[in-house]
Amino acid sequence: MKRDFYEILGVPKDAPADVIKKAYRKVAMETHPDKNPNNKAAEDKFKEAARAYEVLSDPAKRQRYDRFGHQGVDGPGGGGGGQQFHDASDIFEAFGDIFGDFFGQQQGRGQRGGARGGGARRGNDLKYIMQIELKEVLEAQQKPISFESEQDCKPCAGSGAEPGSKPETCTTCNGRGQVVRSQGFFQMATPCPNCRGTGQMIKNPCKTCKGNGRVAVEKKLLVTIPAGVDNGTQLRMTGEGEPGAKGGPAGDLYVEIRVKPDDRFEREGSNLYAELEISYLTALLGGDIEVETLKGKKNLQVPKGAQYGEQVKLPGEGLPSLRGARVGDLVYLLKIVFPKKLNKEEEKLLKQIADIKGQSPGKDKSGFFGF
Repeated sequence: MKRDFYEILGVPKDAPADVIKKAYRKVAMETHPDKNPNNKAAEDKFKEAARAYEVLSDPAKRQRYDRFGHQGVDGPGGGGGGQQFHDASDIFEAFGDIFGDFFGQQQGRGQRGGARGGGARRGNDLKYIMQIELKEVLEAQQKPISFESEQDCKPCAGSGAEPGSKPETCTTCNGRGQVVRSQGFFQMATPCPNCRGTGQMIKNPCKTCKGNGRVAVEKKLLVTIPAGVDNGTQLRMTGEGEPGAKGGPAGDLYVEIRVKPDDRFEREGSNLYAELEISYLTALLGGDIEVETLKGKKNLQVPKGAQYGEQVKLPGEGLPSLRGARVGDLVYLLKIVFPKKLNKEEEKLLKQIADIKGQSPGKDKSGFFGF
């Protein structure tokens, strides 16, 4: 009796598409033949999970399955029958983009989209970490960066062979760059151990690149940083990654922004928060206080009778939004500071206030001196 597809993937029947995809990835990872050599049960589960995902990832097939069960997706009444997965290569071909995420580009779009062995290959994507000050988030700016990447060796044009000579076809894989090995139900293709997947052997290596066909070079770029960036913001620079091999397209460069912590302010989105100490007299009487902002000194109006922990904000003195024209606020959290010791004159005046309020010191009803 065939198992329920939802049970196979371990998801409820109302699971959304992204949950089903994630569940299939998990099962496929656990039952993949490379992790379970000569394990027939794992092979069956790997194939079973692929069939379940093939149905549940297709809205029309899933609807038929939910209504009629296996009969709705198998045979002539199931829209032409289910896809037959004879070996792992069939599954990789059907779901290559999914497998590419965790089995590497060689199993996914890397092989389907480009030439094997010594052919043209897309360059690797690169990542660059850039640190900026919080103040630099206020406005868009340009910053220079430099980094190392690999490119084809010019003397040998990326072949790895000394000029005047040529690479020879690998006799182990006959130039395919891969060797096929049987593993129970599946046939798995792996990089050739002799030529390391290039399909070619170099008997006279290039003196410049030592036969690698690639050399490290320094690359300099000017990066435009938009206003409002936050920690983890990634800027993609198409085609600025590692140059492709043997005429292949270049990869992309991802610049990840790291905003340095600022001792004065805490950030929440486009708003900034800071603590502000004020005297108890300012809290009672209110008034203007000069405060620090990212744009310089500003006056903050403290209301009369301000309470400890009360928030007072300066509108528009926060940070710009990365996705809109709105600018955040700068919010101050009030911390009221009381003197540890009073002089005689201050103590006398405060006692007079207590008398006016009809209160003896130490017996306040609420607030400051019963206010």
